[in-house]
Amino acid sequence: MTIKINNVLSVLKDSNLTKEAKKNKIIPIIDPLFDFTLMSRLSLGAKWKELDKGQKDRFTELFTKKLKESYTDKLYLYTDQKVDILGVDQPKNNRIVLKTQLIGKDDKYDIGYKFYETKDSSWLIYDVDLLGVSIIQTYRQQFAGFLKDKSFDDLLTNLSTTK
Repeated sequence: MTIKINNVLSVLKDSNLTKEAKKNKIIPIIDPLFDFTLMSRLSLGAKWKELDKGQKDRFTELFTKKLKESYTDKLYLYTDQKVDILGVDQPKNNRIVLKTQLIGKDDKYDIGYKFYETKDSSWLIYDVDLLGVSIIQTYRQQFAGFLKDKSFDDLLTNLSTTK
């Protein structure tokens, strides 16, 4: 993970690259680390079980795109900060939380990457806590609120038209 973080940071520091070029280099570095299907399922909660395969696939596609754009947009705010790996917690046998800290000139930001162990014994990220707030829980609350008044198709339309 340290190598991946350092690879992302070196791309961000490269002033010869455009924003789009940086994104195109960063996405292949981070893609294999995330389980976007699980993140999609968790973000919808119980609603996921009501969907057919086509709806699940479309939601996963749109939500994954949104997550990647959100993540890379936040990375562009990077201005020579340093990332420290603080340690690893293991709340369950098949779960770990990689605790990191983004250190800027004036502030420190705690970021926790939540991993689970897959059947083939690799580890994938299923959630990220930023300053103690779960991105999956945040999206779950947003989607639940949206779906109280609107349809799932409306949610798909909203995801496809907003950044």
